[in-house]
Amino acid sequence: MKISAIIPARYGSTRFEGKPLADILGKPMIQWVYEGVCQSKLIDEVIIATDDERILERVQRFGAKGVMTSSSHPTGTDRVAEVARTLRSNLIVNVQGDEPLIKGGLIDKAIRPLIKDKTLMMSSLMTRIKEIEDWVNPNQGKVVVDRKGYALYFSRSPIPFPRDYPMTQVLSDPKFKERFLSQKIFKTIGLYVYRRNFLLKLARMKPTPLEKLEKLEQLRAIENGYRIKVIYVDYEPIGVDTPEDLQRVIAYLKKNET
Repeated sequence: MKISAIIPARYGSTRFEGKPLADILGKPMIQWVYEGVCQSKLIDEVIIATDDERILERVQRFGAKGVMTSSSHPTGTDRVAEVARTLRSNLIVNVQGDEPLIKGGLIDKAIRPLIKDKTLMMSSLMTRIKEIEDWVNPNQGKVVVDRKGYALYFSRSPIPFPRDYPMTQVLSDPKFKERFLSQKIFKTIGLYVYRRNFLLKLARMKPTPLEKLEKLEQLRAIENGYRIKVIYVDYEPIGVDTPEDLQRVIAYLKKNET
């Protein structure tokens, strides 16, 4: 079985232009992502897919394999699928280019269910929400799963909603916060594993209503009736959507890894 990881890296971003090249302690963010993916024991190759010559040049400078893709892709999934069409891999790992703290061991946990269960088409990762700010932040994806760990829904909204906890108290009262967060409330991690043929099929499907509403690509699979296995990991991701997120990553690395 051959497993390829593809990291989509787009230069243009309404919230943070040039994000993949943002400096983190002397290295561009995309290099941090690449080096984290390379720690995987299951991945055979890592490819960075971009639409910008500046990113490609920097990628090649630090020794990674980069490929140019169309600038017209509406989603990162479509960019990953363009590269996947040229590969003969069995599994494709889509690692978001704005997850500079991602580690190879986490990626392997997402891969293993597809190795074990041949009927499974797609998997991802989740972790506990520990701060109420993440729960209400629309830039942070949330997920609810069934008892077997399959996704019921992904959303930018605060889900699940605590009917018996007044929202004002959840947001302001420390006791209510602690009680609420002791429940199983999960946030997503920017990583998806697909069977290659399923990824190509998914990319051919039209965007679905909820996907377009939430701007969450994984809802395309859910709305078309496919299961997504979501594996719990004890990990605190800091996805970079804004310059403020970047400063959080830098502060974390200075405290924990330097």
